[in-house]
Amino acid sequence: MKFLFLALALALVGCTKSKNKSDRIEISIPSDISTLDPANCFDQVCYMAVTPVYETLYEYEYHKRPYTLRPLLAEGMPMVSKDRLRYTFKLKKGIKYHKSEFVSEGREVKARDIVNQIKRLAFHGTRSQGWWLFDNKIKGINEFRDKVGTDLDLMFKTEISGVTAPDDYTLVVDLIRPYPQLLFAMAMNFTSPVPEEAIRATNNDLSLKSIGTGAYYITNYNSAQEVVLKKNANYITSVYPSQGDRYAHENGLLKDAGKKLPFVENVRLVVIKEAQTDWLNFMGKKIDIVNLTKDHFPLALTLDGKLKPEIIEQKIQLYAAPTLTYWWLSFNMKDPIIGKNLNLRKAIAHGVNNDKFIELFTYNIAQKANSIYPPGVPGYSPSAEVPFKYDVKLAKEYLAKAGYPEGKGLPTLKYDVRGTDSRKRQMGEFIQQELRPLGINIEVRTNTFPAFLEKSRNGELQFWQGGWILDYPDAENVLQLLTTANLPPGPNSSQFSNPEFDKLFLQVRELEDGEKKFALMKKMEEIVNQELPWAMQYYSRNYVLFHKYLKNYRYSDIINNNFKYLRLEGK
Repeated sequence: MKFLFLALALALVGCTKSKNKSDRIEISIPSDISTLDPANCFDQVCYMAVTPVYETLYEYEYHKRPYTLRPLLAEGMPMVSKDRLRYTFKLKKGIKYHKSEFVSEGREVKARDIVNQIKRLAFHGTRSQGWWLFDNKIKGINEFRDKVGTDLDLMFKTEISGVTAPDDYTLVVDLIRPYPQLLFAMAMNFTSPVPEEAIRATNNDLSLKSIGTGAYYITNYNSAQEVVLKKNANYITSVYPSQGDRYAHENGLLKDAGKKLPFVENVRLVVIKEAQTDWLNFMGKKIDIVNLTKDHFPLALTLDGKLKPEIIEQKIQLYAAPTLTYWWLSFNMKDPIIGKNLNLRKAIAHGVNNDKFIELFTYNIAQKANSIYPPGVPGYSPSAEVPFKYDVKLAKEYLAKAGYPEGKGLPTLKYDVRGTDSRKRQMGEFIQQELRPLGINIEVRTNTFPAFLEKSRNGELQFWQGGWILDYPDAENVLQLLTTANLPPGPNSSQFSNPEFDKLFLQVRELEDGEKKFALMKKMEEIVNQELPWAMQYYSRNYVLFHKYLKNYRYSDIINNNFKYLRLEGK
């Protein structure tokens, strides 16, 4: 008993620094923070530190689903030319940067600051994770990139013909082709304004320093331990939303409509890498929110996915959230064995029990996939069907058609997993066990996640679980994963290449949402279903617990600047 008490005390010690907890939100993050630079922040952990600090022209409506955009730094929606090649954005006046060593006090955001940031995305010296947003889309941006190389002075002296600021509060973007996803790009942290003074003062290294306009600013930063955020008392960019969907109305989430933001004085992000420690801290009210993992489900949930009575008694609330994350079994279409044999891919697709996979590895929380498009993407159809089902007899028939009756003559297939932890290995072993009765032998190969990504970029994978988190809710972000233009080292790790698919993609990417686009999306899905580079598995759903004293909480995997909306009551 003494040992247990000591272990619990040690587990909680990481979250007990500040004495005043009544006006501080505490949230755990599962790994070190990679960067504070909005040009390079491209994972869920760094988003939590970056998006409360930096703002963009647009943000997602917090309480609306399907996702819609609203102006943030922008004064309104942009003026768009008839040919859809010129966007003119007007900025709000009077939005000021946080007090900082980099800028004079009271420095306002200017359109030129967004020009600077777009230049940084193109600049080789930044090595930005966001360059793909504008590559070959804005006039003159690729020529700019080639010309300035890694010369910072030349970056400032050289202009991009398609990105101009005719005055302090006007930004004009000229496109090479229609790019309806531009507004989504202008809602991502990649396009946050950054003043020239800060870029020069840091020699273009903003990985450890921040200068933003958001509802919070950073007072303490240790990438391996914690980030402490303090309320920006002068914040005026936005107020609490007054509109929402049915869920928002039914759960009273619009009571604070129109109120000044943010509500809470401090937010602390603490690095907690172990799921058990995370759980103990949450149950001890040392952190306010916990994302449930497979290990937590039996502790918190009944078999039908509801909160256990003893958890409810502790005034804890469950939020079951759909996500824009989805998974499939992926095949290397250039592999001489698996990629050149459709019947072999069909045998595998019919031979894996995805219902059992979902039960074992998601506690029946995930939603079985019925389409290559996840719910939440305009054009997704709930009545769509995948071209396979779990049927061992049919799987064996396809294997015989493939030329390998009962697996005879089929070499061992290599199945790579996305990490070294036991859960990833067990998922691979499940696929191995499912296919063994058919006569398909699988070698499960473990990799560190960086090593897995390197194999993916080099086109070295044969068979694996693919997955994607949408950057924005648009079919283009799904379909680009299968285009010839994005073959490795691009994101098309399946190395799927189909001329008709590519031709249709060039049309879809330029269309606004509507019947014409949705019809083309259906045609493209039919091509994928016929050739089967992917065997769809499931759409992820997140189960999040939070203490009831935390008000206005709502999970989203693309709305990351949500701290400003949260309020504490009776903590």
